[in-house]
Amino acid sequence: MSATLKTLRALADPTRLRIVALLEEGELSVAELQEITKLAQSRISTHLGLLSETAIVIARREGKRTYYRLQPDRTSEEGRLVTLAVRGAAELPEHERDELNRRRVVALREEQAQVYFNQVAGRFDRSYGPGRSWQAFGHLLLRILPPLVVADLGSGEGLLAELLARSCKQVIAVDNSEKMVEFGARKARKNGVTNLEFRLGDLSHPPIEDRAVDLVILSQALHHAEDPQKALEEAHRILKPGGRVMILDLLRHTFGQAHELYGDRWLGFEEADLHRWLEAAGFQAIELSVVAREEQPPHFETLLATAARAA
Repeated sequence: MSATLKTLRALADPTRLRIVALLEEGELSVAELQEITKLAQSRISTHLGLLSETAIVIARREGKRTYYRLQPDRTSEEGRLVTLAVRGAAELPEHERDELNRRRVVALREEQAQVYFNQVAGRFDRSYGPGRSWQAFGHLLLRILPPLVVADLGSGEGLLAELLARSCKQVIAVDNSEKMVEFGARKARKNGVTNLEFRLGDLSHPPIEDRAVDLVILSQALHHAEDPQKALEEAHRILKPGGRVMILDLLRHTFGQAHELYGDRWLGFEEADLHRWLEAAGFQAIELSVVAREEQPPHFETLLATAARAA
């Protein structure tokens, strides 16, 4: 079989087209390709093997990882075929999501602070130390916060809002449950927290003025929203220029009972969907990462997303 026919055969599969299009933007490891495409590692390795056999991609080792990239030294005929393949990959339904995930994965690779935090977190519970707990660390870190005006959207009874109020200038807690708002306000008064205000409202229409807050927090709230994208647009509206949004929510899962057990509208979110909604809402400097995974079934994973409104 001629080299041209081998190349055509290798590029005839939609999954291999996706991989080629991703590698056109720069080298990636198998683990990174898995994170981007959400395909099984064995499947990705098989496709990379076929692409390597035809010399469309080449590999290099760095420590324990192997990185793949497109062969830079291609004949003119092979080059034309790969160019056509990349162009064709842009028409695949997965292309937009792949590109969003690729940008996120590359940004995480470059963010060494995230790697270091994961290493620290992994060591934290290995040995007991008196008074050494995440609860204590949380209180310490809260004291470091500058005097911000914070909106806690979907606050529930206001546990996080009350903790934030210890350091922030003002905290506005918004929830659509009248009972939650009444309970939270009563508890804040009882505890003498005067810079915490509870307001009844929906994520899609929070009762907060335009450009009024420095930080918006959506902690395990977005999956209750009827329209998550609208909620993020409203978060952008109420932020001051240069303000930030922080989102803690579930990674997309298949535990359907969450609808009945917890009243969830959404079974978590894909990183690419959150990234796209944040961009559409006008946010910049978007970062997403999985920061926790429960050990017990159904093994919920928690996403942390941060983004900024332009200054």
